[in-house]
Amino acid sequence: MADTMNRASKDDAPLSTANKESQAIDEATDGLIVQRGDKLVARAVTINRPRAELYAFWRDFSNLPPILDNVVRIDVLDRERSHWVVKAPAGGTVEWDSRITEDREGELIAWASEDGADIPNSGRIEFRDAGARGTVVVATINYAQPGGTIGRVISRIFQREPKMQAQRDLRRFKQLMETGEIATSSRTQQQLEEERN
Repeated sequence: MADTMNRASKDDAPLSTANKESQAIDEATDGLIVQRGDKLVARAVTINRPRAELYAFWRDFSNLPPILDNVVRIDVLDRERSHWVVKAPAGGTVEWDSRITEDREGELIAWASEDGADIPNSGRIEFRDAGARGTVVVATINYAQPGGTIGRVISRIFQREPKMQAQRDLRRFKQLMETGEIATSSRTQQQLEEERN
């Protein structure tokens, strides 16, 4: 009975919807193998695809740049390490090497940036069964905000604030996995050329 009460009182919602934010931050940060910052973002989306399929797609980091809007490129160095190049809030790019700290097939991938990262970060992406609805994908990211308050304001102005970006990236992942494409309101170069002809 006591075990049931403990589980019932524990808020297992993503951080963004948790009732007790400070408790949720502590629990989510404790769940990160390596803490790499003072800001925490958690977002979730339900995708109507099997958990194993979503995990396999995400585990191949070369699949991620079209989904992760601010990512310029990811160079896979080996099975555990990768080099990330990401758009900076006010122009230019930032870079870091990342190492997988935990990998449970079909369930989760956790990572941490290595020493010397332009933006120290860590996090995890979890894949949880949602029955007939598919899979709940939960992304939790811990990072050091560059530039403090000014950096946060610049990130918001340029639409590169991690809270906003995480939700958009998960929506793009959902679109791609459920429909085979990512919806966009902008025209591609090919579409513009076709219209001109």
